[in-house]
Amino acid sequence: MLEIYTDGAASGDPGPSGIGIYIKNGKDHVEYSFYSGVYSNHEAEFLAVIKALEICKQAYPEEILSVRSDSKLVVDVIEKEFTKNPKFAPLLDEILRKSHTFPYFFIKWIPEKQNSKADQLARQAIQRHKEDFFTQ
Repeated sequence: MLEIYTDGAASGDPGPSGIGIYIKNGKDHVEYSFYSGVYSNHEAEFLAVIKALEICKQAYPEEILSVRSDSKLVVDVIEKEFTKNPKFAPLLDEILRKSHTFPYFFIKWIPEKQNSKADQLARQAIQRHKEDFFTQ
């Protein structure tokens, strides 16, 4: 079973956003940090889960996934498989479609302090984007 920590961050609402993904596979781990465009913080949180599912589909297609997020909103929406928010609906649909390709998919809320690595990776993506933007 993989432990997948995801986080999204935005500098503004909406603003430049980044996603961080930290995957633990036993004693091994891998880290990902991506700039995701101009989104709200909540949208970036959903995008982080989507990207994590895409990565896992390529690298670990037969694994059991245990996703952890510090976003209660994201965890609640995915667990209930429902949202009234029209911005979140297509993101939820994509998560459900992608998650159903794995043998088992779980999502769990964790406190921010337990998600510091994914948070750091998300913020690094925003910072790299800003630095790249200003050096062009």
